[in-house]
Amino acid sequence: MHVVLGASGAVGAAVVRELASRGHRVRAVYRNTSVPELPGVQALREDVTTASGAAAACAGAAVVYHCAAPAYHRWVQEFPGLTAAIRQGAVGAKLVFADNLYMYGPVDAPMTEDLPYAGRTPMSRVRAEMAESLLAAHRVGDLRVAIGRASDYYGAGGVNSTVGATVFGQATRGRTVRWTGSLDQPHSFNYLPDIARALVTLGTDERADGQVWHLPADRPVTGREFVDLISAELGHPVKAAPLGRLMQRVLGLFNPTIRTLGQTWYQRDRPFVADTSKFTHTFGPLSTTPHREAIAATLDWYRTHPS
Repeated sequence: MHVVLGASGAVGAAVVRELASRGHRVRAVYRNTSVPELPGVQALREDVTTASGAAAACAGAAVVYHCAAPAYHRWVQEFPGLTAAIRQGAVGAKLVFADNLYMYGPVDAPMTEDLPYAGRTPMSRVRAEMAESLLAAHRVGDLRVAIGRASDYYGAGGVNSTVGATVFGQATRGRTVRWTGSLDQPHSFNYLPDIARALVTLGTDERADGQVWHLPADRPVTGREFVDLISAELGHPVKAAPLGRLMQRVLGLFNPTIRTLGQTWYQRDRPFVADTSKFTHTFGPLSTTPHREAIAATLDWYRTHPS
């Protein structure tokens, strides 16, 4: 039994689809928004912010995928407690944590898994502390843990990413794309189905245990290149305007999510690239989706899911 926590979110839903396509028994756990019906998938509504709820959700699991998350601007207050409850509930199973790259802080070279956790903002520190707590639980034998880290994601259902509704949603409406940060800095972007394939690899291979892994993605691109690929797929130019630091601060006075983005602005004003060679050297090359193909599929989803 593979249990996916946060199955109604973008990453969790992608993991559910990947597991189901491989024929695994899957329990898709959600709290508020329900999950689509898929053959072989048991949907379960449960509150995993409590130890008892997490234990009920994880009962009988061989592998648990922690894809649950609070609202972005509530991470510091709520994420540690959520993860602690899941850590307790998943005892006896293998836990795969869908993580990101915040903990490294500002970087001046491609990020590898052995970098120190140099991030000093609350958002960076909360990510570091959760990863450290899970790996500590693995070391003392409470449960098996593998951590997969991805950068900004996009794909079907990924509306809340920085390259979600404000990019694809606006482009499909013929409006100006609002790009967070500089349009001219190279950045790693992960496609949701690729994230799911990589997380399931971590969940089904013992070599992943007790370690952090950067998840493979297509080549880094600048914001301008990304928007050009969208333009090529749509068949007409798409206008793009960068959301700079000053405007982020102004808009953040009224929007807590945009305000919180300021804590990780170091990802927006310089190259932000993940080195994924550890993953490919260990598990073999993962067939990542080229940005052109992934962008085409994402645009198709936005065309049929207007917000």
